Amino acid sequence: MSEKSPYTGTQALLKLATRRDRIQLAVWMYGTAALAYSAANSVKSTYENEKARVDAVQLLSDNPALLLTRGAPVGSSQGAVSMVQVFSYLCVLAALMSTMAVVRHTRQNEETGRAELIGAQPVGRQAGLMAALLLALQANIGLFIFLGIVLPLAGLPIGGSLAAAAAVASVGLAFAGVAAVTAQLAGTARGANSLAGAAIGAAFLIRGVGDALGDVTGNGTVVHSAWPSWLSPIGWGTLVHPFGDERWWVLALPLAFALLTMGLALRLSAERDLGAGLLADRPGPAEAPRALLSPLGLAWRLQRGALLGWLVGIAVLGATIGAIGKSAADALKDNADLTDTLGKIGGGGTDDPAGVFFASMMVMVGAVAAGFTVQALLRLRAEETSGRLEAVLATSVSRGRWVAGHVLVAVLGVVALLLVSGLAAGLTYGAATSDLGQALSDLTGAALAQAPAALVLAGFVVVVFGAVPGLTSGAAWGGLALCLVVGQLGGLLKLPQAVRDLSPFTHLPALPAAEAEALPFIVLLAVAAVLAAAGAALFRRRDLAP
Repeated sequence: MSEKSPYTGTQALLKLATRRDRIQLAVWMYGTAALAYSAANSVKSTYENEKARVDAVQLLSDNPALLLTRGAPVGSSQGAVSMVQVFSYLCVLAALMSTMAVVRHTRQNEETGRAELIGAQPVGRQAGLMAALLLALQANIGLFIFLGIVLPLAGLPIGGSLAAAAAVASVGLAFAGVAAVTAQLAGTARGANSLAGAAIGAAFLIRGVGDALGDVTGNGTVVHSAWPSWLSPIGWGTLVHPFGDERWWVLALPLAFALLTMGLALRLSAERDLGAGLLADRPGPAEAPRALLSPLGLAWRLQRGALLGWLVGIAVLGATIGAIGKSAADALKDNADLTDTLGKIGGGGTDDPAGVFFASMMVMVGAVAAGFTVQALLRLRAEETSGRLEAVLATSVSRGRWVAGHVLVAVLGVVALLLVSGLAAGLTYGAATSDLGQALSDLTGAALAQAPAALVLAGFVVVVFGAVPGLTSGAAWGGLALCLVVGQLGGLLKLPQAVRDLSPFTHLPALPAAEAEALPFIVLLAVAAVLAAAGAALFRRRDLAP
């Protein structure tokens, strides 16, 4: 009798994974392709001729803040300008799609016990991981096909469209390998997703630093990225230069990285116990503090480590925004087109260049804080599926108090993140303008003004958790992605106002460029409270779901 291969049953598990994720992955692919198509059409309608595109790219090249958040331009053609607007975000979406799929079919299966049940069948030890990697490969091939079709339909050259599609898909594959490794390191799906998400964030930031430090050539329409971009998988995607000189050979870097990380993950998987992570859990104190006797104390204990990491990251982001605020405002004074473009992102007018710049940046800060909200409230579902919630509710703790503890920690975390980012931006901008008091007041207020929109998203997550718990993770991250696309990019993409209004961020006044109005804040906070209360009520009425 021949010995069973470690990969026995991979094909059957791949079919099962494809069946489970057919809708979720289709949404990721359709949404990413739609964003690319909308950006290409937006450039065609926004910039009437070559001169308008050249002026916009030249201003972008002179602004490190925009290079940091958007990417390095490789020319002034319609395709090149389109890629400056959205290419880095397309790479992030492909990376998130890949990491979540891999973790869902590896570490999450182990955490929920599905992997143990599957392992009782004639299935090889590595079959589950290999099936997850093949699923990610299928998804990124599908994304390549979608992008390769929609970009030419938007009027872009076929060669550049295929280069852009291949670059985005290769970045997705690179992060599929990263997620495969984090699934071996962390002992929980949440931990694996957090590590993979941190890797995506670091790659985006490193790419941004490399682009911001790049050399400007080609009459100000081309920026050659500095060496840090070569250290980032997202940077490798931008260095392909779609719609520029199209360096296809750069694709070898993310593909080789994907093979290396996938091979490492397979090796690590063979050496660890099923259900265990390679990163050992630290032993806690012999006696638990009294704070753990309350649901709020327990929620704080579960979230404090993640919150600290988010605080450090958003403080760096805020300080960077403030440090480049003066130069960004000077660059915007003489360019009405770029000022108008940033005004569409932040929702502000064009009378105050500094205010327009900070309004657009604070929208991004608000989106980051909303990301923490999503991650924090997904802990509700993680506690339920792990079985730990059942033990907690067996005590005198009610369902309402348990949900309220996690919601309160999420609310306080959002406020803390926005406060820290506003203070950091105010300190660095105040130092540059010699008006520290005014800078701290304006930017801290502008940052905190994003809280109601982030809390509406928190209420939405609680409602989904209470009503359809199985869709909590996908709906939560999908809701955040919707806010980013229709809210932050809706003006640039010229989406109908009714569509843009789906994002709560659209309803906020564009501080500090506009005057503060109390009504939007009151309405959004009331909506957030109603959603959270409704979610808690729905949770009290349903059975605990596996």
